[in-house]
Amino acid sequence: MTQPQTQAVQPKVTYTKGDIVLFRDVERFWLGLPGHTFVGRVERSWIHADTRKVLYDLTELSGNRARAGIDPVYMRLLPATDAMHDIDTAPLSEPDTGAMTPAAVAWLRQHLAQDSSTLPAQR
Repeated sequence: MTQPQTQAVQPKVTYTKGDIVLFRDVERFWLGLPGHTFVGRVERSWIHADTRKVLYDLTELSGNRARAGIDPVYMRLLPATDAMHDIDTAPLSEPDTGAMTPAAVAWLRQHLAQDSSTLPAQR
């Protein structure tokens, strides 16, 4: 008896200008070439004249390079909650700011500066 194979089904996502996404250059990927996955910012969407498929133009953030006609099948939204997790879970009651990530320390310093407070003294 054969086991049924399961496949992950990616829900249809519509991206908007400014979204931060992970995208894969599928040709480089299947050819086994390095540098096939990038972080990008959505600049615009458009409909291909022949296929009527929605495609996206992105800015590759690592080199500020324009990438045109990206198929959304090869894009994934990078959620803000993941990017902000270290700040959201920072041990703000810790007197040792070295225990926090740099991003959490930066947020804490900014927040305390607005309150005219100072950071706890390091021991």
